Amino acid sequence: MPLTINFELSDRDIEHFVAMGRDAQKAVTEKRKSTDEIAAAARGIVEACEGVELPEFISTRLEKLGILADIVTDSEWQLPAEDLERVLSAMCYFADPDDLIPDRVPGIGFLDDAIMAELVVKDLEHEISAYKDFCTYRRAEEERRRARGDTTDVSREEWLADTRAALQSRMRERRRSRASSGSWRVRLW
Repeated sequence: MPLTINFELSDRDIEHFVAMGRDAQKAVTEKRKSTDEIAAAARGIVEACEGVELPEFISTRLEKLGILADIVTDSEWQLPAEDLERVLSAMCYFADPDDLIPDRVPGIGFLDDAIMAELVVKDLEHEISAYKDFCTYRRAEEERRRARGDTTDVSREEWLADTRAALQSRMRERRRSRASSGSWRVRLW
């Protein structure tokens, strides 16, 4: 029989986690950890949780760390420096081995990481959403190119031309859909 336990983080509790995040950021900055090292630390937490029986509250939140690592290491996404710094700063807690509860403590070692992951994911929701949309578009574009027998390695100009064609096709389809639905429209030409 499942048991539900709820707790609420007060503003003071959240400030405590934010302060720990800032402390971790200082520690990571002082050790001059690279983007790849910070991403590897986040992926390391995800991998450490694989095959381990963890409470769902913890496992579902820690799984989201993988996408943050992808955001900062995907060479095709190319986040502007300011946005990259924002995501990396948020991820520093996971690269600091001296976090609130050591990960090796059975049962609760990842609880602090799960709470921090929840806060980070909420704070970076727009970055995550944009990256997911980018990945969806990229997969669709690769499939479309494969279906046509084209290579998936394309130059920026080819990519822009394909994107423009896809968007213009969508525009025309929406226009046809509106016309066939009987929606009101004014024809000026």
